[in-house]
Amino acid sequence: MNLLVIYTYPNHRSLNYDFLQKVLEGSRENPAISAVQVLDLYEEEFDPVLVFHEQKRRRDMHADPALEKYRAQIQWADKIVFVYPIWWGRPPAMLLGYIDKMFASGFAYRDNGKLLPEGLLKGKSAVCVSTMKGPALYPLYWLNNAHKVLMRKALLQYVGIRPVKFFEFGSMESPRGRHEQKLQRVYRYFKTVAK
Repeated sequence: MNLLVIYTYPNHRSLNYDFLQKVLEGSRENPAISAVQVLDLYEEEFDPVLVFHEQKRRRDMHADPALEKYRAQIQWADKIVFVYPIWWGRPPAMLLGYIDKMFASGFAYRDNGKLLPEGLLKGKSAVCVSTMKGPALYPLYWLNNAHKVLMRKALLQYVGIRPVKFFEFGSMESPRGRHEQKLQRVYRYFKTVAK
């Protein structure tokens, strides 16, 4: 299994970075995982801004040569892992900008005249490891599970990626946030996941 880990946090001295390290540590110890690539969107200085005009059309985005490296990473991956904070009930704009660019028609999906398009990334699965300041049940009860609905249904399943597993950790700015216990959960999952 090939693992693509997309890390979206601007600081390497952070709890999010610790979660990234646990993903990598567990993956290195898992014989089912043959190779891992990490895409650090901030370190990469990925440009999340969409630009369309007469020479750069939205319908041609699936073939944009500036994005070829990132398309190749997605095609290579069997499992895509997203590590990010939840800000304002959703992933960071940097990650959403990456998705806007990469999940383009002609690459990630194809319109087929039906209610939902054909997902072109079938056969891949995803894991979302996210942190937030608020309590763990806040997104469920206050936001109607908007984060999971966005990531699972509106984005990943739309392009054929399934299943989608979530590690959604709350109270992460609290000294009682059980950080080590949560880090170990992520480590154990990646040490043993088979597909």
